Amino acid sequence: MKKLINIGFGNVANAEKIVSIVSPEAAPVKRLMQTAKDAGTAIDATCGRKTRAVIVMDSGNIILSALLPDTIAARAEGEDKDNLKQS
Repeated sequence: MKKLINIGFGNVANAEKIVSIVSPEAAPVKRLMQTAKDAGTAIDATCGRKTRAVIVMDSGNIILSALLPDTIAARAEGEDKDNLKQS
């Protein structure tokens, strides 16, 4: 079953497909973002705001989010805990 997490501004991502959530400040991540934009594999979910998190998916796509990585990670963990309680 898909676990969707809110990544900001009404956008959601499949939590089961996330490989990592990183800050866009490091040079390798900036290169990753530029490469993905050039290849057409970047999904911009910032709604025109500053990119604060880069979500790397197992499909090779990356998602740019205006939320902090900690916020997105907490939402993903929170949903996992809720699902465990219901089981």
